[in-house]
Amino acid sequence: MRAGRGGQGLARVAVVVRAGAAPLGWLGVVAAGVGVLVPGLTGRRIGVTAGAALFLVALAVVAYARRGRYRELARTVVRAGRHDVLQDRAVSLRVWRRRHRWWLLLAFLAAVGSAFAVPATGGLLLAGCGAGLWLKASWIGRLEEDGQALLWVRVDWLSGGASSPAGKAVKGYRTTGIAAGDATPGGARRRASALT
Repeated sequence: MRAGRGGQGLARVAVVVRAGAAPLGWLGVVAAGVGVLVPGLTGRRIGVTAGAALFLVALAVVAYARRGRYRELARTVVRAGRHDVLQDRAVSLRVWRRRHRWWLLLAFLAAVGSAFAVPATGGLLLAGCGAGLWLKASWIGRLEEDGQALLWVRVDWLSGGASSPAGKAVKGYRTTGIAAGDATPGGARRRASALT
C-alpha cells in the first residue's frame, strides 16, 4: 500500500522520541549539580542516594513504557508515497523542543526547588527520564534495522503539547528504505559520508 496522492509531512519516530533525551539529560545534570550545593532537609548523602535510585527507576520506566504500542504501530505500516515529505532531523528536534519548552522549564525549576528538601533528587530524576528516552530511541532503531525500514509518523498527528509518536492520535506509521532521510536507525544524525 502507498500513501494518498496528496502526500503528508512525515517525521522520524525515533527522532521524535530522542528529541527530549538531551534537554532532559542536561537540565537534570545541571539541576542535580545545583542541588548538591544545597544541604536540604535530608542532607546531601541521603539526597544523592535517593536520586540515584530514582534515576534508575525513571530510566527503566521511560525506556520500557508503551513498547507494545510501538510494536503494534510498527506492524501495521504503510509505505510512504512519492508525494510525502520527509522532515529533516533538525526540524523534528526543533519542533518538539519548541512545543515542550515550557514543560522543560517547569521541570527544571521543580527539580532545583526540590533540592531544598532532598538535594539532587529532582535533577537525577530528570536525567533518568532523558536517559530512558535515549534508550527507547535506540530500541526503535533496532526495530528499524530488523525490519530494514525506517519508521515515520505523520506530522499533523503530533500536534499538541503532549504529542507522542505512540499517542492515541497516531493511527499508524509509514516506512521508507533504511537509507532515507538524514538520520540513522535510532534517530542519530547521519554522517555526511553516509549521505554521499
